[in-house]
Amino acid sequence: MSRHTTTITVQNVPVTVMQVDQSDYISLTDMAKARTDSTRAADVIKNWLRTRSTLEFLGTWEVMYNPNFKVVEFDHFKNEAGLHTFTLSAKEWIEKTNAIGMYVQAGRYGGTYAHKDIAFEFGSAISPIFKLYLLKEYQRLKDDENDRLKLEWNAKRFLSKNNYIIHTDAVKNYVLPQSNYSKNKEWLAYADGADLLNVALFGCTAKAWRDANPELAKKSNIRDYASISELTVLSNLETHNAELIRMGMDKAERFENLRRIAQYQMQVLMEAERIRELPEGGEESKRKQ
Repeated sequence: MSRHTTTITVQNVPVTVMQVDQSDYISLTDMAKARTDSTRAADVIKNWLRTRSTLEFLGTWEVMYNPNFKVVEFDHFKNEAGLHTFTLSAKEWIEKTNAIGMYVQAGRYGGTYAHKDIAFEFGSAISPIFKLYLLKEYQRLKDDENDRLKLEWNAKRFLSKNNYIIHTDAVKNYVLPQSNYSKNKEWLAYADGADLLNVALFGCTAKAWRDANPELAKKSNIRDYASISELTVLSNLETHNAELIRMGMDKAERFENLRRIAQYQMQVLMEAERIRELPEGGEESKRKQ
């Protein structure tokens, strides 16, 4: 079961949101602190659970989403709801009815959690105003998550598109272009993995770039000024380098391999970019001229 924790602030009260297998569960214990001190949060939840309207809501939710919900045990609790002697804890509700809409966690981020549908209903028990602010902050959290996912998706889409161009071109033309490169390899003896990639792609070590750009080097490095195409190739080089290391290839051989790969992939991406910048029908127009 995968879990991811975030915190939202509702009327100055930190409220934990736990993502459990793609569903959001909100801490009722944190929410209850908006109404009382932390030592009595469990009592607030118990008082909410003992009402008939709450049990009907919980039971209906479980029937809708939980095929293993024990309806007979639920009916027993519902019949006793409202009696002065009736009490019910979240743990007892979960164990007796096999409920999945709530769970109790110990340790860090401990407390009683409920599915967002149920937590919003509990928010009404705190106060209608608190519920409205809870909905507002939760929606803000979801909007932020969607923005991050959209950004990640766009980045992955761009990388996938560029990699597709590279791999497709490799099928069409697998002869790597030849290039002249300095035969002075003394720097190799002292180069780490990062500089091996830097020289293969950018033609210089990180130190050489810093020496040439002392002002820029105070706040940035050579990779901060890389183009999107260069970053795409750099990502591919890191993968290739790891594979070459696994194969037992020495540093000098790895460098030559990586240099050729970098030159080839940059050539392919630059050609693809040039074609994209041509006016519509540009290549055809050039041939007719």
